[in-house]
Amino acid sequence: MSKKHLIFYDASCPLCQSIKSIIVKLDWFHRLEWLPVQKIHQTNYRFLRNRNLYDEIHMITSTNEIKAGFYTVRKILLNLPLAMPLAWILFLPLADKLGVPLYQFVSENRYDWFGRLEENPS
Repeated sequence: MSKKHLIFYDASCPLCQSIKSIIVKLDWFHRLEWLPVQKIHQTNYRFLRNRNLYDEIHMITSTNEIKAGFYTVRKILLNLPLAMPLAWILFLPLADKLGVPLYQFVSENRYDWFGRLEENPS
């Protein structure tokens, strides 16, 4: 069995929770594992605490690379058969020049737009 990609997400973010639930359904080959950043202190991944985990989704890939924000989203999409065409578009030259600021804009405004859930990570 191959190692999964481990995704650290903000469980207090309604947008993050909704997107996670959709991605879980599209993860037909079960390549993705999810861990709320609120529980990071209980894990062996405490070395990530100095990173901007609440403002950017993070991933440790199956090959132990650390990805953040737009680059995590791109890697997630690459692992979902139905989303692969979109993932390949995000790998086009200069796609990150638009994708990174767009991701940051959504991330910075998500609580204003969608509110915040109680601290009960799932």
